[in-house]
Amino acid sequence: MAKQLLFLSICLGVAACTVGPNFQRPPPPRGESYTGALLGDTAGTLVPGGAGQHFVPGADIPGQWWSLFHSEALDGLVRQAITDSPNLQAAQAALRTAMENVKAQMGGYYPGVMAGLSASRNQNAAEISPTLTSAALLYNLYQTQLSVSWSPDLWGGNRRQVEALQAEADSQYFQLEAAYVALTANIVAAAIQEASLRAQIDATHSIISDEQRILEIEQRQQALGQIAGTDIAAQQVVLAQTQQTLPALEKQLAQNGDLLAALRGHLPADDAPPEFDLAALSLPEDVPVSLPSKLVEQRPDVRAEEENLHMASAEIGVSLAARLPNITLSADAGAVATELGKISAPGNQLWSIGAGLAEPLFDGGTLAHRIQAARDTYDQVAAQYRGTVVTAFQNVADALHAVQSDGDNLKAAAAADEAASRSLVIARKLVSVGQTSSLGLLTAEQAEQLTRLALIQAQASRLSDTAALFAALGGGWWNKPVDDTEVHLANP
Repeated sequence: MAKQLLFLSICLGVAACTVGPNFQRPPPPRGESYTGALLGDTAGTLVPGGAGQHFVPGADIPGQWWSLFHSEALDGLVRQAITDSPNLQAAQAALRTAMENVKAQMGGYYPGVMAGLSASRNQNAAEISPTLTSAALLYNLYQTQLSVSWSPDLWGGNRRQVEALQAEADSQYFQLEAAYVALTANIVAAAIQEASLRAQIDATHSIISDEQRILEIEQRQQALGQIAGTDIAAQQVVLAQTQQTLPALEKQLAQNGDLLAALRGHLPADDAPPEFDLAALSLPEDVPVSLPSKLVEQRPDVRAEEENLHMASAEIGVSLAARLPNITLSADAGAVATELGKISAPGNQLWSIGAGLAEPLFDGGTLAHRIQAARDTYDQVAAQYRGTVVTAFQNVADALHAVQSDGDNLKAAAAADEAASRSLVIARKLVSVGQTSSLGLLTAEQAEQLTRLALIQAQASRLSDTAALFAALGGGWWNKPVDDTEVHLANP
C-alpha cells in the first residue's frame, strides 16, 4: 500500500503544472542620452575645486565612489556609518525575515509527518456495548500513531507562492542596497555641507574683522573732522548686518553635526562634531556616466520595484490555483493496547491510507474576485515600476544638468569675487586718504561679502552635485568590496 501511495505521488508530481503568467522582465528604456544633448566637458577656473570635469560615458561606478574625493576623514566617516547605522541594520533584519519566509513556504513541497503518543484512563457505561473485547468497563488505553499527509502541488499554487516570497526577498535585498546608497550619499552630502558652513563662517569672521578695521579708520577720520557722523552710522549698520548672519550659519553647522551623528547611529551628545575643509575635498575630474540602458540594472530602487512586479505576477498564479481541484493523500500507522508493555504485540497494530479530492463549487464569487484583484494589483505595480524608472532617469538628468552648470557658476563666482576684492582694496585706499565717500566703500564691502560667500557655495555645489550624480547612477553597490558586504551581513 505504501508503495502504491509513493507511485501515485510521483505520478502526480510529474503531471503537475504551474498556472498563471511566467514573469518577464520589462525591457530597458531606449535612448542613448539622459538629457537629449551630448555631454561636454564642464568649465574650469583657477580656484580650489575649479578644475574642469570630463564625463566618461559607459564607465563603471566604483563601489566606494566617495573615495574619489580623496579624503581620509570622509572615508572613515562612511565606514563608521555602514557599521553602526540602525537603518542598515533594520534593512538587514528585513532581508533575513524575507529569506526565512521563503524557506518556510518551501516546506509545502514535502509531506507533513506527525508522531503521537497518548495514554488515557477510561470507563464505559454498563448499558452500552463495551469498548474492549474483554467487556471490561474500566481500562487504560495507550496509543502510538504516525500520520503522513501531503497535498501535491498539482497546479503550482505553492510554487507560485514560493516564487512570490522569493521576489519579496529579492526586493528586500535591493531595498537594503538602496539604504546603503542613500546612507553613503547622505553622509557625503552632510560632510560637504559641514565644510561649506565652516568656510562661510570663517569668511564671515574675516569680513567682520575687515569691517571693524574700516569702522576704526572712519572713527579716527571723524575725530579729525574729515567725515560726518552719518558715515560712521552707515558703517555700523553694515557691520551689524554682517554680524547678524553668523548665528544662522552657526545654527546650521550645529544641526548638520547632529545629522552626521544620527546618520552614523550615534547620539548628538555622544559625538564630537567632525570637521571638514573644502580645500581638503578633491573634485573628481573624470566622472563616469553609466549608459541609459544600464541604469535600470544599477538603480536599487528600480530593481526593488521590478521584484515587486515579479511578486504581483506570481500572486496571480496563486489565486488561479486556489480555484482548481486539490488532492490530499494521507496515511496513518500505529498501535493501541491496554497495557504499555503490549503496545508492540502482534494484533495491536492499526493503519489506514486514503486520498481526498476537493474542488470549490460555490463561494459567492470570492475566488473570482481575488483573481481579478491580483491582476489589478499587477497593473498597479507595473505603473509604479514605470514611474520609478521615469524618476530614476529624471534624477540622473537633473544631476547632469547641475554638474554641467556648476562649472559655469563657479567660473562666474570666481570672476565676481576677484573683481569685488579688487574694488574693495581700491575703495579702502581711497577712503584712507579721504578721496572717496563712505558710500562707495559700503557698496564695495557689501559686494565683496556677497561674492565671497557665493564663491564658497559654488565650490560646495560642485562637490555635492557630483556626489548626487554618483548616487543617481546607482552608487556602485554592485562593485562593493567584500569587506563592505561582510559588514552588511555581520551586523544584525
